[in-house]
Amino acid sequence: MADAVLPRWHGDNYQSRVFWENALSLLDEEGTSCIVEVAFEADGPKAFDDVVVRYDPPVARSGPERVTADYHQVKWHVELGGRFGYADFVDPAFIGAKTFSLLQRLAEARQKAGPGACFTFLTTYRIRDDDPLAELISGTDRSLLVEKLFDGTKTDSSRMGKVRKLWREHLGLADNDALRQVLTGFRIFDGHRSLDELKESITLRARTVGVITSSPSSSDFRFDELARALKKRGLNSFTRETFKQMCKDEALLAEIIAAADPYLPVAVRSFLGPASDIVGASPENTLLLTDSFRQRYLRDDLNWQRDIRPQVDGFLRAKVVQNPKLRLILDAHASVTFIAGSVLDVKSGVSIELVQKGRVGSRVWRADDGSEIGAPAFQVTEHTLGDGPEIAVVISVAQSAEAAARAYCSVSLPKVGRLINFALPTGPSQRGVLGGEHAAALAESLANHLRQTKGNDADTVAHIFAAAPNALVFYLGQQHQAIAPCVVYEFDFDRRGNKSYQPSMIMD
Repeated sequence: MADAVLPRWHGDNYQSRVFWENALSLLDEEGTSCIVEVAFEADGPKAFDDVVVRYDPPVARSGPERVTADYHQVKWHVELGGRFGYADFVDPAFIGAKTFSLLQRLAEARQKAGPGACFTFLTTYRIRDDDPLAELISGTDRSLLVEKLFDGTKTDSSRMGKVRKLWREHLGLADNDALRQVLTGFRIFDGHRSLDELKESITLRARTVGVITSSPSSSDFRFDELARALKKRGLNSFTRETFKQMCKDEALLAEIIAAADPYLPVAVRSFLGPASDIVGASPENTLLLTDSFRQRYLRDDLNWQRDIRPQVDGFLRAKVVQNPKLRLILDAHASVTFIAGSVLDVKSGVSIELVQKGRVGSRVWRADDGSEIGAPAFQVTEHTLGDGPEIAVVISVAQSAEAAARAYCSVSLPKVGRLINFALPTGPSQRGVLGGEHAAALAESLANHLRQTKGNDADTVAHIFAAAPNALVFYLGQQHQAIAPCVVYEFDFDRRGNKSYQPSMIMD
């Protein structure tokens, strides 16, 4: 029976780590973070009081209104295989309750919270692929796509009508307008990171703001127990001043703080991830492109070549003038990442660190971090699609992209005669690339192979379809002169657009 307490301990630790991941931003120099107060097990709306984050000034997300506060409901589970759908939101047992469901708690919280409040349900379970809820989550900031739920269908028998009917009747609401008011600003983070992944992220963030962390070899993680100790003392809500004082009192502040860091943190964001409000770069060192996109898709009135590329180019060149050593945080589309690499290419003389996010949290990658030793090289396979002169370059690292790229070429690229697939011998995986040096070596080998394939016909157009870590795409962008002219493609990962590829721009 002793093991029965472990899930409860892990659940408490998971909630505390969500708190620490946000609270460490309070140590950013004043003005570099919008977060001004963080609380856990707060006196907020019931069920959405696990972690509360307040912003000043309010932060911009995908909707028209700015967010003043984010109320989190956190649900950790022992196993990762759990699945849920829209009907579970009306079942109290889904959130471990007996009387009130998640939707009822949301409606109650919406009434009690002030204007600009956002409500986030964060869980390690995943949405079922065949459930309508899977179609209602924004790829930009994970908010519920109310415009798609209220899609104009009149009857309750349609796919989205069934969702509206169940939720509306469960809440006892008179009409769909009342339901829309409850759901606006509701975010769902399913399949959220594991305990160890949060630990990795917190460790990196702590080092950035000058906080001492546990040794990676330690069995314990001090922040977990510290959160419980603070709660017992009634210290569960912190402003900048009180959090810094607590860190001093608990001997958490390192003697050498982040101010001595020779690398300038620079962020480029074209979409917002789960920890997007936890800034690693000051506002003046952040290029925010989210207003140019609707979900993950470029606005119809904008053009990659005319509107996006010049912004990224100008921003990064200005940062290099400030500091020849940059730490890049790229929460961005593959095309934006490729542009960044092309600006800061191998001949630029700029020293680059990349913050690579993945299943093991955020890590800093460098092109000389030693990760290439013993790392697998690309397995290259070539296929003939026709007699056209152009080449399709498929990078199947995070997942296999060959079938989707081949289908796209057959319909939309009649001039493509060859398809070259670059894959790792271990198969598709989020962990296939071991570090910065490995990613840089893979990019260089791809560029060399493509240069050799083109031969004397250097003007042959290469079409790039990449399912790979951002770091690899960045390093490939650094090799753009060897593979240009090329066209970079974005895939409809959210399956809310054409469910295929679309070209972004041509690099010459």
